[in-house]
Amino acid sequence: MHILKKVVLALAVAYPAIAGAQTNKELKAELEALKNQVKRLEALIEKTGAQAQQASTQAVQASSQAAQASTQAAEVSAKVAQAADNGVDPAEFNRIRIKTEAMEDATEANGFKGVKISGYVDPTYMYNRNAKTSSFVFLNNNSAVNGSTETFGYDNTFFGSGMLNFEKELEGGTKVKVSMMPSKSAGAGYNFGNLVHEATLVVPLGDLNTRLIAGQWADWTGYEMIPSNQNKLITHNLLFDFSAANFYTGAGMEFVNGPWDTKVMMGNLNRSRIDTGKRQTPGLFYRVDYARGEFNGFGFSGIHAGFDDHDQFGRLDLMEVDGYFNRGDWSVQGQLSYGRQKATEYNAFSGNGTHWFGLSGLAAYKVTPRFETIARFDYINNRGNGGGVFGSTFGGVCQDTTGADANCPDGRNGFGSSMMFDGSSWVVSDPTQGTRRYALSLGVNYALMPGVNLKGEYRYDRSSGNVFKTFDENYRKDNHVLGVSTVVSF
Repeated sequence: MHILKKVVLALAVAYPAIAGAQTNKELKAELEALKNQVKRLEALIEKTGAQAQQASTQAVQASSQAAQASTQAAEVSAKVAQAADNGVDPAEFNRIRIKTEAMEDATEANGFKGVKISGYVDPTYMYNRNAKTSSFVFLNNNSAVNGSTETFGYDNTFFGSGMLNFEKELEGGTKVKVSMMPSKSAGAGYNFGNLVHEATLVVPLGDLNTRLIAGQWADWTGYEMIPSNQNKLITHNLLFDFSAANFYTGAGMEFVNGPWDTKVMMGNLNRSRIDTGKRQTPGLFYRVDYARGEFNGFGFSGIHAGFDDHDQFGRLDLMEVDGYFNRGDWSVQGQLSYGRQKATEYNAFSGNGTHWFGLSGLAAYKVTPRFETIARFDYINNRGNGGGVFGSTFGGVCQDTTGADANCPDGRNGFGSSMMFDGSSWVVSDPTQGTRRYALSLGVNYALMPGVNLKGEYRYDRSSGNVFKTFDENYRKDNHVLGVSTVVSF
């Protein structure tokens, strides 16, 4: 660049001497040519300077990138060295990573992706004063299966059982659940020997808040559940045992809208299949839940079935409303129920049928985070048409005070018409009147360790009449039951 400047200066100095020998016109033309030449030389100088500056900048950037790469390489080397110093072999780490990825691929390929397995067992010990029985209760029948003499009773329901749940969620949100429960599944009392408690599917339609539901569903009535690990006490309340179904088989829809959850099904009540002639009308089952907030909510449900059933259950309508409040150490739950059932030869109700209403309330308080005390009170009024409720079973044929045949009460569970002793035998005092039924339960629940709970319960059952049968064929108004249970959940 300095050489070019010197050339320009030399030409400028020498040019006046040359111009003296020329005309003014020629001199002017030559000056213009010289100016143009100078401009071209200046442009060349500027271009050369810019290229040099750009090359210098690129060189600086390349040097910076090289330094950064060198720093990163040094950091990686330091981390590898540190891992080696800590006893972590990089090659071993990479091998574990590859093995983990292979296990994930194998899990998905074998169909175990989205699978959840859970369940519980609850061996129980139960004492019954009227029956004079004191025994462990575990995996026995609660109905006359395979010729057993066992029957359903509030002291022989779904506790003392075991359950295994298989749940799987498919891509797209479809959910499948199969629950196995030997001897005491929801279907065991009607589909004898059936191990399946539930077999359900939920299929989203368009979005996850609108779903098709189908299969065999355990009854969703009230605030208590069939699985023992979902209840605070050992026994269930009177409304759960005697004013609710066991299961529904059918299909329907579920709608979720904010705090509202609505399920509606049509299908069979307590039957896997109905093959009785002239019984073609399915039952209607529904439940609506509303969560008001974090601590409380309510729900209501209904069962309307047996529209053309004149042989087994008869026309049946069950409706209830329930609610809960859980905050801090306190838990409060409650339920109100109403039911009516038409008379059939199978259920042996007097007159046109029976109807009843009842309530149940439970309160629990945690004395410590692991120790909880519980109290529950139940009441059912079924005085109409000789008493009886959906879940009760009359105890054969007795005689009334006139010597005519009448229904014996359900002596195990305390439902039906009151008995009286006439000096020689027990007779039905009034076959047209039922009794009022009460139950009080006091219990404790202790969390021994994660997944293990110890339960204890004292229960006092009473009726307004002599409907409880004793081991020596007498009748009385009350009964005492005592139980302990160990519930292991996984």
